Amino acid sequence: MVKKPDTNKARIKRHMRVRNKISGTAERPRLNVFRSNTNIYAQVIDDLSGKTLASASSLDKEITANGGNKEAAKEVGKLVAKRAADKGITEVVFDRGGYVYHGRVKELADGAREGGLKF
Repeated sequence: MVKKPDTNKARIKRHMRVRNKISGTAERPRLNVFRSNTNIYAQVIDDLSGKTLASASSLDKEITANGGNKEAAKEVGKLVAKRAADKGITEVVFDRGGYVYHGRVKELADGAREGGLKF
């Protein structure tokens, strides 16, 4: 019997390896990305207090594109950057969540940079 590798388990392992090295503070919170097959989510998190400061997803009403494509990811990046700027956040640490930095994850990062976040 051929066993299919559990790709989400491998992603979580990569994510924990990255999380051991980076952490969000109040001055420079963490921009976390979660990508599902149909949608993409982004959160700006202060790990010291354990609070989410800003968030956006492709399920928000402001997002017009289909949730599972690059255009929606770019719009989510711009929206999370706008919401973070409203709270006075300009610099973040990017946490790709164990995903490869291309496609929708890269588009979200580019959209956040266009929106004014620095990382």
